[in-house]
Amino acid sequence: MKALKRLPLGSLTDRPDHELVGVLRMPELTVSPLRSIVKRIIGAMLALLATVVIVYLDRDGYRDANGDGLSLLDSLYYATVSLSTTGYGDIAPATSSARLVNVLVITPLRVLFLIVLVGTTLEVLTERSRQAFKIQKWRTKVRDHTVVVGFGTKGRSAVNALLGDENVAPGQIVVVDTDQQALDAASALGLVAVHGSATRADVLRVAAVQHARAVVVAPNRDDTAVLVTLTARELAPKAHIVASVREAENVHLLKQSGANQVVVSSETAGRLLGMATSTPLVVDIMEDLLTPESGLAIAERAVEPAEEGGSPRHLSDLVLGLVRDGVLYRVDAPQADAIEPGDKLLYVKKVTQAEKIEQR
Repeated sequence: MKALKRLPLGSLTDRPDHELVGVLRMPELTVSPLRSIVKRIIGAMLALLATVVIVYLDRDGYRDANGDGLSLLDSLYYATVSLSTTGYGDIAPATSSARLVNVLVITPLRVLFLIVLVGTTLEVLTERSRQAFKIQKWRTKVRDHTVVVGFGTKGRSAVNALLGDENVAPGQIVVVDTDQQALDAASALGLVAVHGSATRADVLRVAAVQHARAVVVAPNRDDTAVLVTLTARELAPKAHIVASVREAENVHLLKQSGANQVVVSSETAGRLLGMATSTPLVVDIMEDLLTPESGLAIAERAVEPAEEGGSPRHLSDLVLGLVRDGVLYRVDAPQADAIEPGDKLLYVKKVTQAEKIEQR
């Protein structure tokens, strides 16, 4: 694995795009090594074939050390030693036209031949140029994306949930982390990866957090989560920030720092563990609801005109709550007795034909 480039401390946003290569990594389409090698060999053979044809068509302009003229085999021999820069000198262009063709045509083919076969260094330079161009294009167009801080267990689960939504493409998710292996895993999923600490404002600016629709804060430490939330809220006043903490006593710190919602990971896991000892099937249902790929899932939809004025409890969908003016009301709340225009419903959606949950 290639190590990401580490830049000295300072404002990353003031640097040109080509200096962000290695800090900001754009997703790449993977090509198998065998296919890459085959493409190189085909390119080299095409350059060799073109040289053979050119030399053979102008064979009268070349002088052979044996003096018997150039055959097709001699043309192939000359093309091979010429493109490989071996150049024994036993066959050489003698006329002015042959020398001109050698300069204008065969020499560029020789360079192309070397690039195809021995182009590793040039390929690296080309890759950096392509990455710089991609970064420049992405930074000018990125809007309404999701920034995920931390690509550990919680961050990966959050990304999987986002990718489960058909409206979220991998290119609309930006992962910020300091761990090289985590960023490699994010890039393999087609996500945009940013190397750096999200507690620094310039790193979040590189991730374009100021244009983000949502920010998921999922580091391994609660104090880091507070600092990241403070920084993200300062840069993105309108973004929806969701943060994860281990200890419930830190929830108020995250709320005061600007988090819209806080998830206590340790308590949530603890509740599921406790429920699993007495009511394991309830835990199976909860896991099914949290897995959007199959079975049941919790979703949100707008109300239909025919549903306005009615009760959400009388709908065919299993409605859990009603969202009105950004406020959530449970289905048994008085405010949810009648559906109003513009409301949204939180309901249980059947994703696929749910299989019967096995008894433990």
